[in-house]
Amino acid sequence: MVNNLTDCSVLETIINGETVALNGQSLITTTPATPINRFNCTPLIPEQLRINADISPALPMIGALNGQLITEKLSLTPRIQDGHYVPDLSQDILKIAVINRYHPAPPAVAFIKNFGLTHGAIASSVAHDSHNIVVVGTSDEAMCRAVNLIIEHRGGLSAVSNEATHVLPLPVAGLMSHDEGYKVAESYTAIDQFVKKTLGSTLTAPFMTLSFMALLVIPHLKLSDKGLFDGDQFTLLGSN
Repeated sequence: MVNNLTDCSVLETIINGETVALNGQSLITTTPATPINRFNCTPLIPEQLRINADISPALPMIGALNGQLITEKLSLTPRIQDGHYVPDLSQDILKIAVINRYHPAPPAVAFIKNFGLTHGAIASSVAHDSHNIVVVGTSDEAMCRAVNLIIEHRGGLSAVSNEATHVLPLPVAGLMSHDEGYKVAESYTAIDQFVKKTLGSTLTAPFMTLSFMALLVIPHLKLSDKGLFDGDQFTLLGSN
C-alpha cells in the first residue's frame, strides 16, 4: 500500500494477508541463526607488511577512482624510510594489503593512491570475488590493528585511528550479519562517517571502493592474495 501513485511512498507491506512492514518499520521477527563461516588465518604483525626498497625508480601502483570499479595503473615512487617503502601522505600514497583468510599465507602488499586517509586504516572481509581480507592504511601498525579486528570477529568492516577503533562484525561467511537490520544500518553509518570525518577519506563510499580493489577481472590494476594483477595483460605482476 502506498500513499499515492506518483511518489509511491510505501505505507504498508502485506504478505499472505499478514502485515510485515508498517510506516517504514519491519515487523518481521529476527530469527536466531548459527553462522556458517570459514576463517583460518593468524593475527598479522607489522613486519609482514614491510616492502624493501630497491633501486627501481617507480613501482606499479593502484589508482582508486571515486565511484568507479575500474582503477588506474600508475607508476610512482613511495617514500623510503629505513630501507623500506612507506606511505607518502603528501602524495596520498597509502599501503594496501590482501590477506588470505582461508589458510595461513604471506600477505600480498602494494601501494594505492586516492583513498585520502590522513591517518589510521580501514579493512574489510567483503572483498570480491574471493572475500579475503583487504586493508588500506597509513602505517603498518594501523593496518595490522584493522586486520586483526576482522580476524577476531571472523569477518566484518573495521576502521582504526590512533585513539579509536570501530568494527562492524559480519560473522556469517565473513559477509553478512545476523543482527537486526536497523542495528546493522546504524553501525555501518557510524563507521562510514568515522572513516570520512576522522580518518579523512575523500571517497564517497570508502568501504565499497575497498571491496573492489581485489576484484581481478575489472581493469586496470588490482591486488589479489598472490600479488598485483594486470587486468589488461591478465597476468600477475607479483607482490613484495
